[in-house]
Order: sequence, then structure tokens, then C-alpha cells
Amino acid sequence: MAKYMFRTSYTQSGLKGLLAEGGTGREAALRSTVESVGGTLEGFYYAFGDCDLFLIADLPEEAAATALSLNIAAAGALTVQVTVLLTAENIDEAVAKSVSYRLPGA
Repeated sequence: MAKYMFRTSYTQSGLKGLLAEGGTGREAALRSTVESVGGTLEGFYYAFGDCDLFLIADLPEEAAATALSLNIAAAGALTVQVTVLLTAENIDEAVAKSVSYRLPGA
């Protein structure tokens, strides 16, 4: 499974839902949503700044991350941006690969 970070911001309707359910209520709802695509929610953090909420999820495939992003955004309560997270071992594997690349104009 791969790890993904979902950076989200609440819309006006989403904030109304947050005020009605509270933070733990929304955490439970989003945990269930992540589990519905075969994933696990590893982190759930509210924040000040450009994003209101960060989720760290372990998901079985890119299609699961895409499905979550599309369906959550389509509901209209949150805007969503997704980032694939890489471990140090992922980087070691990438560094070990031989890549043939030609500079433009070379």
C-alpha cells in the first residue's frame, strides 16, 4: 500500500457541517470513507493556514486515492489536493535505477 496526504479546505457548507458534528465526528466520518476503499486513516490533523485539514491515508492503489479525492470534492464540503508520500526506501529504490536522459539541445 502507498501513503497519500490529502490537503483539504472547508467550504462554507463544510464549515456548517463541522460546527454541527465537531472535529471527532468528522474524523469518524472520514475514517469510514477511507476504509470504504480498502484504506486506513493514519493521521487526521486540523491546521491554521492555507489548508484546514490534513489526512494521511494508506491506500491500496492510485485508483482508491483518485476515487476518494473525486467523491469528497464532488460532495462540495471540502476542496481536495492529493500528494503521494514516499518513504526513504522508495527513494533508495529510485536512486538505484539507471535512467537514460538527454538534455534538450544536447
